[in-house]
Amino acid sequence: MAEQKYKIGITQGDTNGIGWEIILKLFADPRMTELCTPVIYGSPAAAAYYRQTIDGLDNLPAFVEVASADEARRGKVSLVAVGPAELPIDPGHPSHEAAHAAVESLRAAVTDLREHRIDALVTAPFNKESMHEDHFPYTGHTEFLAAELAGDPLMIMCSEVLRVGLVTIHVPVSEISHDLSQEKILHALTLLRESLIRDFGIVEPRIAVLGLNPHAGDGGLLGSEETEIIRPAIQEAARQGILAFGPFAADGLFAGGGYAKYDAILAMYHDQGLAPFKALSPDGVNFTAGLSAIRTSPDHGTAYDIAGQGKADPQSMRHALYTALDIVSHRRAWSEWTRNPLQRAEREKGNRDVSVRDLPDPEKESAN
Repeated sequence: MAEQKYKIGITQGDTNGIGWEIILKLFADPRMTELCTPVIYGSPAAAAYYRQTIDGLDNLPAFVEVASADEARRGKVSLVAVGPAELPIDPGHPSHEAAHAAVESLRAAVTDLREHRIDALVTAPFNKESMHEDHFPYTGHTEFLAAELAGDPLMIMCSEVLRVGLVTIHVPVSEISHDLSQEKILHALTLLRESLIRDFGIVEPRIAVLGLNPHAGDGGLLGSEETEIIRPAIQEAARQGILAFGPFAADGLFAGGGYAKYDAILAMYHDQGLAPFKALSPDGVNFTAGLSAIRTSPDHGTAYDIAGQGKADPQSMRHALYTALDIVSHRRAWSEWTRNPLQRAEREKGNRDVSVRDLPDPEKESAN
């Protein structure tokens, strides 16, 4: 990974939140530029402001302003200036200006991601309500990336402790049951399995599926979704070769430690998966799987309550960067492994003119 020096784009997020603070603290560690070539998309004015709020760190990064990610150089922290030269900063308070700056940063970074100028994207948190007021017609990063990048997104929260995928994401609780279907759960299981193999290097993942209702419906006494929708989806997944199990009661699976027996958990809705995940993995990472490009983020929000006070912990941001690098490496390895095996085998031998006729005959070999 250190030799590859992948270019990783990083968005500034809400300029009144903790985004810039965790970016600055992250790259105060000079080892980060030994792992990757970082390209930050954001406001130089905001960077300068938050630099003054951080005490006790002598190695805060000196940004090199570049016109595009193409100009980023190894060993440097590059900054693509986005937005107005003068940007009002008011830590801890949402504003139209901060939301607009976050939108501009995100759009610039995704453009470079789509054009392969960067290898992956790590996004600092923004305020969804403020973004919506800035005519950003999406409920979050995931939905925006789905519209901008090829693929079908699946939110996966990941850490060294567990991975949690979500069937529904930013859906009101009152609409979750109506939004579930056997097809949707099966599709999520398929995407989750594919990501675990390609992005995390798991040969054949085991996936636990949560129920929707208390006690996973108690055989229909507390709801019918488990028997009518979720279990049939699991059974169909098994017929298609997916190692899916359940449905399990969420409280029992997490409280009893049963989650540790599986490579990932599939939750039916946002808080069902994220509440236990954040309790067990306070420095976890949000990964948007299923897309043509790679995006991760810390698993926290803008933290307005501590913004501008120098208190923000960059650990989740650090893990988001590590995860992005790991997934880039895994995807490239997977792409190489799954290329035409005949061409690959013969290329390694220095012969590109192989055909099926040149291969050993298994029946003749077994006869000998």
